[in-house]
Amino acid sequence: MSAKAPATPSTVTFEVNGRPVNAVKGVSLAAALVGDRVWTFRRNPVSDEPRGPFCGMGICLECEVTVDGRPGVRACLTPVRPGMRVETAGTEERP
Repeated sequence: MSAKAPATPSTVTFEVNGRPVNAVKGVSLAAALVGDRVWTFRRNPVSDEPRGPFCGMGICLECEVTVDGRPGVRACLTPVRPGMRVETAGTEERP
């Protein structure tokens, strides 16, 4: 019996803060952003402290980003799709 090689996952390309990013099709936007080393998704409106994913299930609202011009989208609940335009509150954590 011969073993089949695992299938290569499909990828999608989308835009984060004006630059192209590739991610595995079907993952959450939060997972794709963290995989691309983006940790600051938004900023606290009072203290301006950076905020990022925390609960991973849409309860805490810390992962809100702007998607295709629509603010307040929960990245942990949103699957990546080709061509989506994502804006976060900061990219300073990317080396």
